[in-house]
Amino acid sequence: MLVPIYLMVHPPAGQMVHNFVVPGFPHGAQVSTVMLLIIGIVGTTVAPWQLFFQQSYVIDKRITPRFINYERADLWIGIGIVVVGAAAMFGFSAAVFAGHPQFGNFTDAAGVAAGLGKYVSHLAGVLFAIALLDASIIGASAVGLATAYASSDVLGVSHSLHRPVTKAKGFYACYAGLIVLAGALVLLPGVPLGLLTEGVQTLAGVLLPSAVVFLLLLCNDKAVLGPWVNGRKLNVASAALVWVLVLLSVILTTSVLFPAITGPQIEAVLAAGTAVGLAVGLFVWVGSRRNARRTLTVPIEWDKRDTWRMPPLHLLGKPALSTQRKVGLIVLRGYLLVAFILVVVKVVEVAVK
Repeated sequence: MLVPIYLMVHPPAGQMVHNFVVPGFPHGAQVSTVMLLIIGIVGTTVAPWQLFFQQSYVIDKRITPRFINYERADLWIGIGIVVVGAAAMFGFSAAVFAGHPQFGNFTDAAGVAAGLGKYVSHLAGVLFAIALLDASIIGASAVGLATAYASSDVLGVSHSLHRPVTKAKGFYACYAGLIVLAGALVLLPGVPLGLLTEGVQTLAGVLLPSAVVFLLLLCNDKAVLGPWVNGRKLNVASAALVWVLVLLSVILTTSVLFPAITGPQIEAVLAAGTAVGLAVGLFVWVGSRRNARRTLTVPIEWDKRDTWRMPPLHLLGKPALSTQRKVGLIVLRGYLLVAFILVVVKVVEVAVK
């Protein structure tokens, strides 16, 4: 749906490539508002719920390690489609609304559909509305299912689409309740859906570092994953993602507390944060290499990766928390609390304008 709209609008490809490689702040926009949108984009692209949904549906589909390569291919194909669709949406929206009053004044996705119908063609607006409806149904189903999976897992109740309703009442009740709540919220008159969407996605971006940190700890737990523990490249990529998100949150926090902050000052914060991240990463990398030299023994059962299974939960011991890890978790909790409060403050500030 989005690609045909892109072809109908035909935004300048050269400008899209330039802006994709050389990002910049919109002229005259408030820095804190722009950062809210940036973190919201990150939050909707790499949402915390996806981490829970991914592992839950793999288990629910009875996928075993010998099918892991097919699962990875499925994931990368989905990522590619989403990126292409998102790039097309950014491109044709910017091209359509340039020079019109709606430019820079996003209300909600329905406003985009109305603008396409007004400035391009009725067909373009209808196609975008259909794509929006399709994405809404998939999103509500996936997010609701991920929440039902996670909630049921925490409460220790049966949670699987393979089970009938009578044998997983709590799981299906949670799933159905979330779908009904989402539908009621959309149909309720006067709800600022655009701002609500931005706020939720921004909170998702703020909460993402904590989810990734705990996922990273889990993915390096040899007792849980055995031969499937993260390699060095995955750990480096995950750590870099966490640090980038933390930097974005720091900039959002700074821009909310100091509204007069300028672009060069933000660049200075980014440069300092990048330097700190590289220094810490180098220190951790050197320490990990030293530890790797001391523990090169690999259990013999790890040789059979395709048939390896995690031991039953009651056989897994409680992970030991070092002083360094405890301090890190305390700092993470403090960061989450401060970032959460400031995001709420900024969303309210935007709402009352």
